[in-house]
Amino acid sequence: MKILDSFYIDGAWVAPVSATTMAIMNPATNAVIGTLSLGTAADVDRAVAAARRAFETFSLTPKAERLALLHRLREVTIARMDEMAEAISTEMGAPMTMAREVQADAGLGHLDGFIAALEAQQEEWVLPNGDIVSREPIGVCGLITPWNWPINQIALKVIPALATGATCILKPSEHTPLSAQIYAEMVHDAGFPKGVFNLIHGDGPSVGAAMSRHPGIDMMSFTGSTRGGKAVQKDAADTIKRVTLELGGKSPNLVFADADLPVRVAQGVQGCFYNTGQSCDAPTRMLVERSCYDEALALAQAAATAQKLGDPSQVGDHIGPLFDEIQYGRVQAMIRAGIDEGARLLTGGLGKPEGLEAGWYVKPTIFADVTPDMRIWREEIFGPVLTITPFETEAEAIALANDTEYGLAAYIQTGDKGRALRVARRLRAGSININGQTAAYGSPFGGFKQSGNGREGGVFGLEDYQEVKLRTPFVV
Repeated sequence: MKILDSFYIDGAWVAPVSATTMAIMNPATNAVIGTLSLGTAADVDRAVAAARRAFETFSLTPKAERLALLHRLREVTIARMDEMAEAISTEMGAPMTMAREVQADAGLGHLDGFIAALEAQQEEWVLPNGDIVSREPIGVCGLITPWNWPINQIALKVIPALATGATCILKPSEHTPLSAQIYAEMVHDAGFPKGVFNLIHGDGPSVGAAMSRHPGIDMMSFTGSTRGGKAVQKDAADTIKRVTLELGGKSPNLVFADADLPVRVAQGVQGCFYNTGQSCDAPTRMLVERSCYDEALALAQAAATAQKLGDPSQVGDHIGPLFDEIQYGRVQAMIRAGIDEGARLLTGGLGKPEGLEAGWYVKPTIFADVTPDMRIWREEIFGPVLTITPFETEAEAIALANDTEYGLAAYIQTGDKGRALRVARRLRAGSININGQTAAYGSPFGGFKQSGNGREGGVFGLEDYQEVKLRTPFVV
């Protein structure tokens, strides 16, 4: 049993103010694997005070010193990679191969991207008119991260704060505290000054809201649901702090008849089911040109049938369970809605897969003939559920793709370069992925519309944690 009964504040592990705890669960077995102490607004006050003290000196640290600390963090990250992967697999159900090679590795990949960006970034320059502009750390940052990609999101927020000379308070998801605890230990072992990084466990209504409202916090960065992002933005409004948000998605995947259909359709299915569908940028709406629609349906059904499920503690290319009972219930409700609204169930459906009744496993599911008036078209499902819809023309494909309140990512499959570039220009999404290509570490990630604002990763991620200051030249 893991007992997480302390927070990391001002360079030390300290007892929380409250005695309130919650269970840490294993989603593959529904067994209790530990207990977690939950924080309160009083804990936030302590962390903010520490971060404000630390900012007075850390904000003046030269770039070379910050880079040295980041390189030390890199060494520590590599040394604890396997331990991090095991924690992620245990607490949120990612299979060990994926937990090691993708989930935990994101902490290293994003770190390398930020190191390269910081090395290249010009922190002061002269404008053509002779005035001087500089980039400086924004101040104390409140960071709230989700359970579905725990270290990926922690790295995308903590590292740019530390890289720019800002200080921070991290509130990770209370459902994935094991990996966050390890990350706090890594930051400590890397030698960052006390108070620069602080960790508080807790839920959104208590700790999250206290951070968003706190006058001593200069910026909030939140990744999670659109509902949660709206709450953070409203809570932060009274203090006019900067708010960056990475929220939900309902990403379209446009498949044209001139694409390599056997490859691209299978990739689309696998991309939707990856991480058990618990990715905000998953390609969950496949839009297929009518002339190849029947062929694509057969290919998609075959890919879904071939999708393996299994124990996340084992290596392999299978997918694991959803992360908890509440998420399982939501996905089941959405599958039921698809059936009730008349979508054609191509494969999968309600209930748990045979032999996997103990954990929160879901049958990989595909609906065909889905129309824009259906809930499964409109709402983020966050499970291994794919919808497929036909289109007649390029213009119709673009209109259907953009027919969503979200705009995080979009995917294009075509053999025509001109079409790919033309369609990409018209899609309202923050990331456009063409013919199976994915973005590299250091590229900007973020969305349009209700998928959020701001960008994470590389130089764009650094800039979210910086203010621009103008000064006039010195003259006597």
